Amino acid sequence: MLVRRTILIGLATTMLAGCQTIGQTTPPVAIGTIRVDTGPLAAKGQSATAAQIKPMLERELASLRSARGATLQVTVSGLYLTSYAGGAAATLGNDTLESEAVLVGPDGRELARYPIMSIMAPSFSGAWYLPDINQRRIDALVANNAQWIRRAVGG
Repeated sequence: MLVRRTILIGLATTMLAGCQTIGQTTPPVAIGTIRVDTGPLAAKGQSATAAQIKPMLERELASLRSARGATLQVTVSGLYLTSYAGGAAATLGNDTLESEAVLVGPDGRELARYPIMSIMAPSFSGAWYLPDINQRRIDALVANNAQWIRRAVGG
């Protein structure tokens, strides 16, 4: 019994050794400027949606801004809305919004880089038959993405 317990504890310790999030938080970095780039999304043929997402994400992240500090550069690279007609997605997939948040210090040096992928069920935003369902799905993804960015940068 003692040998089995020792092996299990050793195995658990080994598995958790690589996990960096247990008990650790990212120290907050003062952010003076927030820049959102939706160019990669527009280059994929989603220019109207990219133009819509940019101010939405800027508004969501505005609470991170302080008088001066690092620059937060967020690049939105992908938006995928699955086919959805109630009950379940036709492709059995989820809606996703991909971005990357980069903290750049006042000296121009990259401080941190955080790839962010928001994944949500298409049913999360309500009834599929309402005319604004796709807009509500995008709104939910942007809010979720901003929440993960705030968490990543310690805000």
